Amino acid sequence: MTGRRELWEVRRFSGVRGGFEPQCDCYRTDDPPELHVLLELPGIDPDAVQIVASGTGLVVSGVRERPHPAGARYRQVEIEYGRFERRIELAEDVDADSVTSTYEKGMLRLEVPVREHR
Repeated sequence: MTGRRELWEVRRFSGVRGGFEPQCDCYRTDDPPELHVLLELPGIDPDAVQIVASGTGLVVSGVRERPHPAGARYRQVEIEYGRFERRIELAEDVDADSVTSTYEKGMLRLEVPVREHR
């Protein structure tokens, strides 16, 4: 035994993979009353991202394609590729029709207006 392991021996790379879950931060502001959701999506085509907001829930999904360079023989594989879906419970009633988004340097920022109940 050389002390080296092949990829199929490493738990996170063995078996059937169902994609990955991007990291997320969420915070609220009072003026204006909005929830701000920031997701790490480096290397993902913004056109491959779907955003669905309804009631107090938000779902961000899409796919990050693995590049296939001609003649490449991978020696290390750590970046997760494939489909992803992140479900976020916002815990407040939001105006799903007024969500705005920006995508810059691999970060998706969503600004989600909170419904004011009078």
